[in-house]
Amino acid sequence: MLPQDSAGPTRDELTAASAEAMFQRLGASNAGLKGEEARERLSRFGANELKATSSAAVFTLLIGQFKSPIIIILIGAAILAAFLQDAGDAVIILVIVLASGLLGFWQEHGAAGAVAKLRAVVETKTRALRDGVECLVPLAEIVPGDVVLLAAGGIVPGDCRLLTARDLFVNEATLTGETFPVEKSPGVLGPNAALAQCTNALFMGTNVVSGNGQALVVHTGRETEFGKVFESLKLRPPETEFEQGIRRFGYLLAEVTLVLVLGIFAGNVYFHKPVLDSFLFALALAVGLTPQLLPAIISINLSRGARRMAEKKVITKRLAAIENFGSMDVLCSDKTGTITEGKVKLYAALDAQGKESAKVSLYAYLNAKNETGIGNPINEAICESVSPDCGDWHKVDELPYDFARKRMSILFEEDGRHTLITKGALRQMLEICSQAERADGSLTTIDATRAEIDRQWHQFSNEGHRVLGVAYRDFGNETHITRESENGLTFLGFIVLADPPKAGIDKTIHELSDLGISLKIITGDNVLIATHVAQQIGLDCAQILSGPEMIQMSTQALMVRANEVHVFAEVEPNQKERIILALKKSGHVVGYMGDGINDATALHAADVGISVESAVDVAREAADFVLLERDLGVLVEGVREGRRTFANTLKYVFIATSANFGNMFSMAGASLFLPFLPLLPKQILFINLLTDLPEMTIAGDNVDPESVQAPRRWDIGFIRRFMIVFGIVSSVFDCLTFAVLLWLHATVAQFRTGWFMESIISASLIVLVVRSRRPFFKSRPSKMLVLATAGIVVLTAFTPYLPFAGLLGFEPMPTRFYPTIALIVLSYVAAAEITKRFFYRSSSLAPAIPARLQALPQ
Repeated sequence: MLPQDSAGPTRDELTAASAEAMFQRLGASNAGLKGEEARERLSRFGANELKATSSAAVFTLLIGQFKSPIIIILIGAAILAAFLQDAGDAVIILVIVLASGLLGFWQEHGAAGAVAKLRAVVETKTRALRDGVECLVPLAEIVPGDVVLLAAGGIVPGDCRLLTARDLFVNEATLTGETFPVEKSPGVLGPNAALAQCTNALFMGTNVVSGNGQALVVHTGRETEFGKVFESLKLRPPETEFEQGIRRFGYLLAEVTLVLVLGIFAGNVYFHKPVLDSFLFALALAVGLTPQLLPAIISINLSRGARRMAEKKVITKRLAAIENFGSMDVLCSDKTGTITEGKVKLYAALDAQGKESAKVSLYAYLNAKNETGIGNPINEAICESVSPDCGDWHKVDELPYDFARKRMSILFEEDGRHTLITKGALRQMLEICSQAERADGSLTTIDATRAEIDRQWHQFSNEGHRVLGVAYRDFGNETHITRESENGLTFLGFIVLADPPKAGIDKTIHELSDLGISLKIITGDNVLIATHVAQQIGLDCAQILSGPEMIQMSTQALMVRANEVHVFAEVEPNQKERIILALKKSGHVVGYMGDGINDATALHAADVGISVESAVDVAREAADFVLLERDLGVLVEGVREGRRTFANTLKYVFIATSANFGNMFSMAGASLFLPFLPLLPKQILFINLLTDLPEMTIAGDNVDPESVQAPRRWDIGFIRRFMIVFGIVSSVFDCLTFAVLLWLHATVAQFRTGWFMESIISASLIVLVVRSRRPFFKSRPSKMLVLATAGIVVLTAFTPYLPFAGLLGFEPMPTRFYPTIALIVLSYVAAAEITKRFFYRSSSLAPAIPARLQALPQ
């Protein structure tokens, strides 16, 4: 049992104390924790996460609805007005602000809960010992005292003391900046060891590159070294292009709002209108101009998009990346399992002379069957295809695979004789062989058979087959192998593997092309294999760029070549990231699909990181999306959903910057010339609340087919032009409403009531116009949008007759006013429709709708 007053070991104790002392300090054992003890510790230490607890996150989300400087000033001014003037008006203002905030909170909180359930589908789990038995434990439930089992591709679940290790190399770049993997080994270090020198400890935020080991978890969550850095720097993932667009849009609105509010306040004071009323009026206008519900709309959009993508077997891990998914115009992917079937099959086991060999099958099977660590499709293919009599072969030692050596070795004992069997990439295998075995068992020098080996390699590669080498060496009585043991081997023969392209992959690639997405294959296979596969699937392979060629290229040269080339072959792991960065610098939104240990950096570098459910932990954690099926067809549907989400977000932006801007601008101008405020602050806020309601249904709105046919990106210049053009149209009809109400000799209360009705009804109906580039009668909105719009129109029409109308300053109007306002609203809708047609026709950024899409159903 862990002492209740234990503060946890320091870093010096983590590395300098003996393993036995650490077990004692943590009240743990080599057999791991008991289930009940683990649950108690989870309750005591909390989840193994860096982010805030659920309750803290909920409170932060609630407070966040009111953190806008404009909202804070408005609340303060309303409280001041309660003491100096009419307390009733101040209370109404505060109630409306509170209602708007709670509406946004309710929507965002619901969206966050839905997404959390989806993420749980692909949560990362760690192998740990509980009750003396190995089991899979969710990463968030690992606690101090757990004994965890680590292998290549695994994520280190906390700060740990290493207990056992076998050729264990860990990537610590996130903590130390060291780009090369660091070898770890058990032992005791001296005090005051620097983080980079803690070779007997593992740290959260790092991952295993190769080898395997067992470790004792000492710290979790925010108590880890990574957690302290995270907390002190408040580390955030880099902004997506969509988030950058939202930020720029916010700057645009802030500039417009600031100029307008200061001008209106100064103008009203100049004309000797009450200072506090003028200040509240200016602030209410600012609230009307500010799309308060934009964060909620975005959250709803993204969460609905995530749910729809989950139905298409795409799980979203990072919501903001959904919009990037829709903007993606380049997809980089390995060929195995994505382009090809992914079910590797053993095509042949041949000796050095190209003849079928039982000995090659036996040695390959022994090596594949006894490899530990991460699962390997090549090993699975070998084991499924052959089942030789292994006799008395027993495993003695193992040298795990790594991406530098590109091979793995296992030492066996049979009848007292030790034999080293090595399997790996052909080129790397030939480097460690000094001789080759012929079909009759005789030996010759490797140089004498090199030409024949190369000929066969070329033949199989041209047919699209992958070729591995198998070699062996008598090892005497030695029982331990190291990297230096891999020399002077005898080349035995080939393992030839087949992985044909998926059925229908050419159609899927064509669909991606129709969506404006260029597919680029990045593979470690040789140029001949890559060329053969590209030809089979109809991908342009006139130009192929190889890894060795890239080494000689500058970044600028690679930027040019990466745009021209569709197939990259013989690519080293670190070159994947370089290709992606070159494409991003060229202006592309780049997606990368990978599932291996060496894909993590590329997944981080891409705008859209995509992995699969069967991927190694480090790849799945680095990804923004996880496919439940390794199929590009699934990806196509995910792209379409991403674009629908992006389209619906832009709809809200267009609505907020057209009718809202026009109404607030007109009101600001009218306040300078009318002897009274055209609307009271509480009335402006009430308008803002009512117009937000139908706009909240935009997230589930239908999207025109042409809106998902090509990548779309933020263009603030386009949004600015849209705001000006449609804002002017709105203002023209607002001014017409002012003139008609004054001509009809409306009282102050009737004037405000009439403008209130015209503003809300026109803003609600204009949603149906600006939501689509098509004529509004050719683009079917969602049922919820239609019902919400109709509901708000009816509520607005009856508001002057409701019991609380007097509190808001409204009163019924003469009957002759209603047909006039209705005519103005209908004229505005017609004018907006005509303006939309000319606006998009003149915009070079909005190509005409293809004829074949005009007739598509919504």
